Amino acid sequence: MKQYLSFRETIDGVGESVLPSILQLFHFNILGLLGLIVCLLIGVAYFTLAERKIMASMQRRKGPNVVGTLGLFQPLADGLKLLLKEPLIPQNSTPGLFLLAPVLTFLLSILGWAVIPFDETCVLADINLGILYLFAVSSLGVYGILIAGWSSNSKYAFLGCLRSAAQMVSYEVSIGLILINLLLCTGSLNLHTIVLCQKDVWFLFPLFPLFLLFFISCLAETNRAPFDLPEAEAELVAGYNVEYSSMAFALFFLGEYANMLLMSSLCVIFFLGGWLPPFEIEPFTFVPGSVWFSLKLLLFVFLYVWVRAAFPRYRYDQLMRLGWKVFLPLTLGWVLFVSGVLFAFDGLPPVL
Repeated sequence: MKQYLSFRETIDGVGESVLPSILQLFHFNILGLLGLIVCLLIGVAYFTLAERKIMASMQRRKGPNVVGTLGLFQPLADGLKLLLKEPLIPQNSTPGLFLLAPVLTFLLSILGWAVIPFDETCVLADINLGILYLFAVSSLGVYGILIAGWSSNSKYAFLGCLRSAAQMVSYEVSIGLILINLLLCTGSLNLHTIVLCQKDVWFLFPLFPLFLLFFISCLAETNRAPFDLPEAEAELVAGYNVEYSSMAFALFFLGEYANMLLMSSLCVIFFLGGWLPPFEIEPFTFVPGSVWFSLKLLLFVFLYVWVRAAFPRYRYDQLMRLGWKVFLPLTLGWVLFVSGVLFAFDGLPPVL
């Protein structure tokens, strides 16, 4: 009996010491998640403003310049306009799935950010299988678009969702083969480890062709110009979201731009050294890593806008041909080439 009471007192003591730590960790994760969502929404809002300003400059016209100084409040005005619009549900649609699709798309666009390291210590969840987690979340993203096109009961929306599904599946194969090359070079699926492996040289330089293939695949994966076939206005009116209005359309819009920022972050992590400075000398190392990460991210935001302004839209047969007959053989050949070079010079990671 005495042994039982002493054991019970020990368990109670451990519980009293562990419970506050668990609650503190839970509150920290909740606050981190809320902070991440707020920063992401603000970033998406001003991504749209930057896009309109940059394209206006390229086309020698004025962008948003009325709402606020230099048009800085234009994203807030656009969000308020969508919030106040009347939500419409088509009569022949499936209402439950129709409303679920934009929510699912938006939530999945946020989930991927949980494993993105903005700095050496600034990451919400530093898991060992970060790349697989991102692959799983991005693969689920197509379901929101499929559900939207099917539940709208519109031929245009249905054609748009079918195009998007085929396009995302096609280019995910190329992205997967490119990531196998990174796995061969680093021996890890952890994003933090991949960044640290680039301390001596960024992967942009030895793997430059893969960088180009990855960035172009990101354009196709996010349905971005010149591969915005699922939303081709001249052919499909507006694609899979043609029947949506008000905040349902805004959620699709936020999800699309959040995915573009996510893919830009992956380009920074995989090929530009993440938060690492370009040179390990005093003026560069003085700048915080999160600032370097943000500057590199802004570079890819500009590239997204520049590509949209500079290149015409592909035909759908050209898009499929590029994915299956050009990118797939090239990325597969690079897997064989990189593995052969590493094996020949005994450079394969110990894990492999």
